[in-house]
Amino acid sequence: MAKPSKKLVSCVILDLDGTLLNTDGVVSEILKGFLGKYGKQWDGREAQKIIGKTPLEAAAAVVEEYGLPCGNDEFLAELNPVFSSQLCKIKPLPGANRLLKHLSGHGVPMALASNSPRGNIESKISYHQGWKDYFSVIVGGDEVTAGKPSPEIFLEAAKRLNREPSSCLVIEDSIPGVTAGKAAGMEVVAVPSVPKQTHLYTPADEVINSLLDLQPEKWGLPPFQDWIEGTLPTEPWYIGGPVIKGFGRGSKVLGIPTANLSTKGHWSLLSEHPSGVYFGWAGLSTRGVYKMVMSIGWNPYFNNTEKTIEPWLLHEFNEDFYGEELRLVIVGYIRPEVNFPSLESLIGKIQEDRRIAERALDLPVYSKHKDDPYLISSLHSERNHS
Repeated sequence: MAKPSKKLVSCVILDLDGTLLNTDGVVSEILKGFLGKYGKQWDGREAQKIIGKTPLEAAAAVVEEYGLPCGNDEFLAELNPVFSSQLCKIKPLPGANRLLKHLSGHGVPMALASNSPRGNIESKISYHQGWKDYFSVIVGGDEVTAGKPSPEIFLEAAKRLNREPSSCLVIEDSIPGVTAGKAAGMEVVAVPSVPKQTHLYTPADEVINSLLDLQPEKWGLPPFQDWIEGTLPTEPWYIGGPVIKGFGRGSKVLGIPTANLSTKGHWSLLSEHPSGVYFGWAGLSTRGVYKMVMSIGWNPYFNNTEKTIEPWLLHEFNEDFYGEELRLVIVGYIRPEVNFPSLESLIGKIQEDRRIAERALDLPVYSKHKDDPYLISSLHSERNHS
């Protein structure tokens, strides 16, 4: 087991929106509709400016950026009822339930500290089973004189937990939150919610890609025990569509024939899942079901501008299958997306991912998904039409 490489902590203080809950997805949908009324189009470019801000600051940023003909208070008054009606749609981020259950099961005290008003926080967590009981302390932005990046919210949480600030670990997705945690004299793990911006999070003690990558033992907390032979079982999720031509580099540059899927129509699904390497089963409508390892993300080595899905079917095919219906059941996670110093090291890592996935998919916990109706139905429907 890894020895703690950081300072030991005895409690955890978590941010809510963007750290535990995928609030950004719902906020983006609401802003899209709202701005449409003014003939404007929400393109997410201001996501950076509103993450971690108080509601009023976030409203001010949007009103100013888009030149809206209304005041900040008016904007919030119109937006709040819509947002309240959508609270039930906000999903936990991958790894959130796992982390909360783990810490709670080991008796680690937890607090929620968010710039949102207290009532708003309680409404949001009421839709998630057990969450209310996980937190012995909740501090909202309306309970302190200044929200993050002021340290006050975290200091108040530590005080109510009856802990020294130096024994608290903060988990945050925003730069104001990281700034506040460090100013409070706490250890801070950043899980950036905006892609390709990790360089802005240098004040944090550690920056991780997603909650799936948190190693509590680094902070003297109990380690997760759910990794199996280098893989982490996840709730199965599904994605499919016709195979498209990718960047042409899979076979040419890497010697690895990936079967690319269009990301069209999958935007919200892709935004729910952190970039990284996953594995599972792939069904090709005319051929059968195969083992599969895949990457989701921006591929830092090639610096993609869009998040892509690049599955690699672990089978020797004699010809291309562009246009064929490909269905994927993703059942486990291997590692976060990382940049590599050289093409050789990238290829070496991808080959290692393949070996890990091939071995893991023979384990009952993963092999049982080979018969998933989603994969099988694609085969049947094709045969019925031929």
